[in-house]
Amino acid sequence: MGFGLNLSIPTGEFRNQNYPALPPVVERWQSAQNEGYDLGLGAQFTLSFPLEPSFAIRLNLNGQVTNGTNTAAGFDRINLQHSIFSLGGDLQMFVNGSANRHRGTFFIAGIAADFERFDRSYGDPNYDSVATERKSRMGGNFGLGHSFGFAGTRFTLETTFHKTLSGNDAAKMEPPSSDFVRMSFGWVF
Repeated sequence: MGFGLNLSIPTGEFRNQNYPALPPVVERWQSAQNEGYDLGLGAQFTLSFPLEPSFAIRLNLNGQVTNGTNTAAGFDRINLQHSIFSLGGDLQMFVNGSANRHRGTFFIAGIAADFERFDRSYGDPNYDSVATERKSRMGGNFGLGHSFGFAGTRFTLETTFHKTLSGNDAAKMEPPSSDFVRMSFGWVF
C-alpha cells in the first residue's frame, strides 16, 4: 500500500495551444487565442499485489488540479482550471525481482479511467461564475520508479507519462488531450 504527492507538468496541446482567428461568428474568435495550463499538484493512493518475484499489479487512485489561462488580444483573460480523478490498473515490473518487498527499480505501464472537469472563469474559478465541462475518457500511463529505504519505512520516486487515449477529437469540439508528465514522491507501507 502506498501514498504519494504528485507534481504534474503539462505537455503538448495541454501545455500550450494556439487558436487562429476565425470569421466573426463568435465575438471572441475574431482574435487569435493562446490557451495553456501550468504545473499541477495532486496525490495518489496505490495498492500493489505481487504476482511473482518480478511482477506486480497495482490499483492506482490519483487526482490533481492544474490551473491555466486563455488570452486573446483585446479581450479579458479567462482563467482555466482542470481537475482530474483517475482510477487505473498498472503492471509493475521490478528489475531486481523484488516485487514481494517492493524494493528497487521498476517499470510501470497501465490504463486508467479519467474523470475530468474543465472550468473557465473571468475571476477565480473556485469562487466566481464558472462555465464547466465534464469529460470521462480513457488514459494510459507508462514510466519508471524506484523504491528505497529501510525495512520499516520505504520511499518511492516515480516519473510517469499520462496520455489521453480517447475522447479528444477537436472536430467534435472535445477538450484537448490531458497529456502530462507526473513526478511522484511517496511512501510504501
